[in-house]
Amino acid sequence: MRVKDAVTLRFQELCAERGITVNELATLSGVTPSTAYSMMDSSRRDISVSTIKKFCDGLEITLGAFFSAPVFDTLEQEIR
Repeated sequence: MRVKDAVTLRFQELCAERGITVNELATLSGVTPSTAYSMMDSSRRDISVSTIKKFCDGLEITLGAFFSAPVFDTLEQEIR
């Protein structure tokens, strides 16, 4: 799994835990719904740290809490 896929999966898990949609996550985070849906799009490979931070702020979690999930522990090498 690549890091972008892990980030997407983590946000999907957090939304499911809280019973909110991606659109609601966007609203909570102060970003446009298109930004949130773009992040979830598997064909897009990049996501900025500032966008991740905004989503974490909307979910009221720290970046440390976000990245301390098991999904980030076994990521593939990004250098090809």
